[in-house]
Amino acid sequence: VQLQASGGGLVQAGGSLRLSCAASGRTFSSYFMGWFRQAPGKEREFAAAISRSGGTTVYADFVKGRFSISRDNAKNTVYLQMNSLNAEDTAVYFCAAGSRSYRNIGRVSNDYDYWGQGTQVTVSS
Repeated sequence: VQLQASGGGLVQAGGSLRLSCAASGRTFSSYFMGWFRQAPGKEREFAAAISRSGGTTVYADFVKGRFSISRDNAKNTVYLQMNSLNAEDTAVYFCAAGSRSYRNIGRVSNDYDYWGQGTQVTVSS
């Protein structure tokens, strides 16, 4: 599967952005999906994930109810709605797809098999 992330940009603190990740192919619903981010000089970190059906979601602690992950299997797309953004949210955001049948959802990078190219989110304070 190929993943194309979009929707990043420059936003003021307190603002919102909605990231999208479009997947190629006809088996999108067979993948659990996740969003990760990497700030300059820092390691990539988990942000949010969603199961194949969309029935289960998990979030990193730093999200604190500000982000919401969703998916539309008919459109082969996963979304990350980000609200109340602050300067610490500035990073490149990556979407990822996991295919292992024994796993319902993933919280670490090694759970995922395919990665998008990333989209830059910059929050000005």
